[in-house]
Amino acid sequence: MPSSQFTRRGLLAVSGAIIVSSLTGLVRPGHASGLAPTPTMRGGANNYLPGAPIVERIGGGGFWMSGTVRRAGDGMPLARRRIQIWAHTTEGHERDPHSHGATLTDAEGRFRLEMPQIVPAFGQPHGHLAYDDGVEFRTVFLRPIMRSARDTSLSADFVLEPA
Repeated sequence: MPSSQFTRRGLLAVSGAIIVSSLTGLVRPGHASGLAPTPTMRGGANNYLPGAPIVERIGGGGFWMSGTVRRAGDGMPLARRRIQIWAHTTEGHERDPHSHGATLTDAEGRFRLEMPQIVPAFGQPHGHLAYDDGVEFRTVFLRPIMRSARDTSLSADFVLEPA
């Protein structure tokens, strides 16, 4: 009758295999597994005008709106995604068509658009951004608030959920 004998060498081999298999998750490159989609913000769609043109700059510039666009789940950057931007600025109200413009993300999912200085509307300096293509991914409206009306840039990131 065979007997089970644990040798020191066998025990070390089994222990090493368990430790190595436990650590494989730690040595893999990091990834954004389970990255949650960005929810639409309350007030984000206020004064939205569908179909704003893609522009190099809105008005005279001086203020930068920027951010990134990634896919929910794996966090993959999304290239060539249309982001619409509008705000109450030194050159117009957020409902004015000339205060709206759109830009496309680059290969790394980044966008950046220059516009006039944002000024407070209803007591808060804020911008509006939208991913509004809605074909491949769900529409998302953002309304980030600036820390100070003197800030000359504002960043907002999108994590998009498939439509």
